[in-house]
Amino acid sequence: MNLGSEFIQRVLHLDDPLTRDVVVQRGLRVPMPDGVVLIADRWAPRAGGDGLPVALLRTPYGRGRLVGAAMARPLAERGFQVLMQSVRGTFGSGGTFRPMRDERDDGLATLEWVRKQPWFGDAIVLFGASYLGYVQWAVADQLPPEVKAMIPDVTDSALTLEFFRPDGFSLETPFGWGIMVDAQERSGALLRQVTAARKNLRALRTVPLGRADVAAAGHRVEYVQNILAHDADDPYWAPLDHRDSVAQVTVPVSSIGGWYDIFLPGQLRDFQVLQSLGRPARLTVGPWTHLSMDGTPVREAVEFGLAYARGVEPPPRPPVRLHVMGAGEWRDFESWPPPGYSPTRLHLGADGTLSVADPGG
Repeated sequence: MNLGSEFIQRVLHLDDPLTRDVVVQRGLRVPMPDGVVLIADRWAPRAGGDGLPVALLRTPYGRGRLVGAAMARPLAERGFQVLMQSVRGTFGSGGTFRPMRDERDDGLATLEWVRKQPWFGDAIVLFGASYLGYVQWAVADQLPPEVKAMIPDVTDSALTLEFFRPDGFSLETPFGWGIMVDAQERSGALLRQVTAARKNLRALRTVPLGRADVAAAGHRVEYVQNILAHDADDPYWAPLDHRDSVAQVTVPVSSIGGWYDIFLPGQLRDFQVLQSLGRPARLTVGPWTHLSMDGTPVREAVEFGLAYARGVEPPPRPPVRLHVMGAGEWRDFESWPPPGYSPTRLHLGADGTLSVADPGG
């Protein structure tokens, strides 16, 4: 019995796994073309793991036992072998962490490395949420044929640029994230994160604002400084912007978003591009925040990703599945936006149809 496995299964409301007997190869060295070595762990069933489809997770948040158990184990128990890699400059991987700037080159190099491994079969599925979803978009227009599907969760193809939306500049979220990743490998990082929100809010009242990172972290944080120094149309952000690449994506994509997630507008935009071009794509939007714990991504990995990895169609489902707030119901639609969609309010009528609610009501 693996209590950790059973706990994750209960929290995520997952079906029983195929196996709970999983082994981990830690500290695999993945060389990059510039000589930097990234570190990865491989999770696989003890019996029959070689040759299974590979779920690739590239993360800046570490590969520790708790992180791996929550993110990699559920997939390794349900039909995948999982490669979980720390991105450049994080948790043992060489080089310097420059948020989102090296993920295209490093991601493509990692895919080439996976294809050459003796345990590799013939299929890769890209998987992960937030930053782990963004790294999928960073390589999505240049995927090798072995990549069979993408499952980006609460993310979009531009990510940082979502903080510069015309309808409102957002500082609190990138500020908090920049402070967090700056200190995440130091002793006591988890404890500090518990109290970080209040300290960050106090720091954001600093005048001039360009010294708020020093108030929060004790030193300048480059990502925060760049958010303050460069507007959305500044060429500085161009290498991080993969919106124009979405139209080049040909593999099936299952996007998972939350009504309360800051990246939802960009995620909807990416899906709409794919659907308008007739790509095999589907969208699920639930009553979730950015950090909600839900088993939908794992279920999509098994139902959608694993099916395409095996060369078969997943069970049929309308392309768009939305949780209609207030009614508390899931409803399916053929396209985004659905009939009667309002960017501010959705109303479920007595006849079961969606309509635009009166903005003044």
